[in-house]
Formats: sequence, C-alpha cells, structure tokens
Amino acid sequence: MAYVPGVALLAALVAGCSAGSDADDPAADSKPGSPTVTAAPPGKYRTLPESCRAVPRSTLRDLLPGTATLPGEQQDKVYEGTATVTYDTDRKVGCRWKSDAQDASRNLSIDFERVVSYDPAVSDDDRARDVYAKKQEAAALPAPSGVTPSETPGGPASKPAGGTPSGSPSGSSSATPSAAPSGSSTGTGPDADLRPRLLDGLGDAAYLDDELTRAGSTAQHRTVSVVFRTSNVIVTVQYTEQPARVTEVPDSRELQEKAQALARNLAETLSD
Repeated sequence: MAYVPGVALLAALVAGCSAGSDADDPAADSKPGSPTVTAAPPGKYRTLPESCRAVPRSTLRDLLPGTATLPGEQQDKVYEGTATVTYDTDRKVGCRWKSDAQDASRNLSIDFERVVSYDPAVSDDDRARDVYAKKQEAAALPAPSGVTPSETPGGPASKPAGGTPSGSPSGSSSATPSAAPSGSSTGTGPDADLRPRLLDGLGDAAYLDDELTRAGSTAQHRTVSVVFRTSNVIVTVQYTEQPARVTEVPDSRELQEKAQALARNLAETLSD
C-alpha cells in the first residue's frame, strides 16, 4: 500500500505530458474558418521534346544549304546534330547543327528550358515569366523610335557588343559592332521592321534580336535570335551565317524569316 501514491503521481505526470504534446501539434492550434494556403498551379509542361529530333529534315535542308551535296553518311551526321551537354534533361535540352558551303557557313541551335518554381506560392508560369523578362532585358532591344543609330557597312548599329544601345557614329568606338539589319538608319524606312523587336503571335511572349559582328579581318557574321515563352517553357532559336567573302554581308530578311518560321513550328509542336 505504501507504493500506491507513487503510482498515482506517475499517472498524473503521464497525463500532463500527453496534454502538452497536443499543445505542440499545429493541427491543435488551427481554428475553424482560418485561411488555408493553396499551392500555386504547376506549369503546363512536365517534359521537354528531344531537341535533335525537333526540327524536320526538310527544314534542316533549307537552313543548312550545301549539306544536300555531301555523301549520304556525311549528310546524316550533319542532320543528326549534336546534343547540348546538360545534367538535367527534364529541365533543359538543346541541339546544334553546322554546315559549310562554298558561299557561306551556317550554324543553327535550339534550346528548350522548362522552368520550375520551388516556391509553393509562385506558379511555374510566373517564375518562367520572370526568367524570360530577364532574357529580354539582357537583349537590350532598341525602342521603336528614339536616337538615330550609327551607320555601319552592314546597316545601322542598334547596339554594340554587350547589348548597350549606341548612337555613336561608325568608327568612333573600337568595340565590335552588333548591328541591326541593313536598311533605314532612322527606323522608318522599308527595312525598319527588321530591327530587333518584340514579336506578336508567338507563344505568350517573344522577341527577335539581330546582331552583325566583325571579327578582325574575317567576314562579318550575322546571328538572328528568336526567344519565346509558352507557359513554363522558354525556347531559344539562333541562326548564324558567315559568308565566305569578306566583302559580303549576310541578308537580315532571309535569316529572320527562316528563324521565325522555325520558332513558330516549334511553338506549334509544343502545343500538340
């Protein structure tokens, strides 16, 4: 009988600990009618296409002229492309193609980036919108109207290498020019629509950049980039031409039309 009080005390302590555990349980603190945090919806795309198979061979023949004259095995090697090295094919994939012809060499690349938000309060689409906005800002697209760009042999320079808008005359800077297409220097002529710009009707948002670059005494090469976002995927198309002759300048209109056509086809493929 002398041990009965001790047993009663032990039972009371156990009961007290059980009550304390309930107090630490977050569910026990919840009150009826308290707001519930809802996770942001996931993006539309959960996977990415096989980048080196994303461009039909018929399109590659058009973008890489000269390849069709190669022997069969060499053609196949060019058209197969080279996959971009990536450590997470669920998040980023890409492919590169190159052809050398008598008149010029051409390079084509495509990249797919699937953006995922790890913040439950931010949707994948919103995160992708931020990533795309930074890319567009880095491109430093010229305004539709403003300072008259400088003249270069290939056309008006919209910005020097590095993406900073420039209004300095040709030859006043040693920086490698990154020029807008040949045409009007005021942005109001027949080729004004070829300047780097935002694009309509391509994904949720899109822009085009056009850079003409000199590399010492070698021929100028022009790179047209088309970047667009559709839901939580950002796609980049780059098409470059370098003529064999130093005196020749790659044609902006042709490169832009082909790069845009490919970008629109990729957007349609993603929507399927």
